[in-house]
Amino acid sequence: MAERARFTVPAGHPCLPGHFPGEPVVPGVVLLEQVLCALGVPPGAPRELAWVKFQRPLLPGQEAIVRAREAAGQWRFEVRHDGDLLASGVVAAAVAGA
Repeated sequence: MAERARFTVPAGHPCLPGHFPGEPVVPGVVLLEQVLCALGVPPGAPRELAWVKFQRPLLPGQEAIVRAREAAGQWRFEVRHDGDLLASGVVAAAVAGA
């Protein structure tokens, strides 16, 4: 898989308050948003997350790396921090019937 992007969610990001107060973690939806950005998916474009598995949390201030490869109209992706797998999944090219 090729590296597509690196990102860090700062401690002051508005997604963090209330997401485990006192021990914030980056919400999975923020990780997925970064994956779609790394794949060049325009906001609002029809896409299907065929499957996603979250393995470990990403903490505020930690750098994550998005790696992906495309095959048969789908992107297989991984999100890693410091070599650890945080999330993986498949993004389909378009939602069926869209």
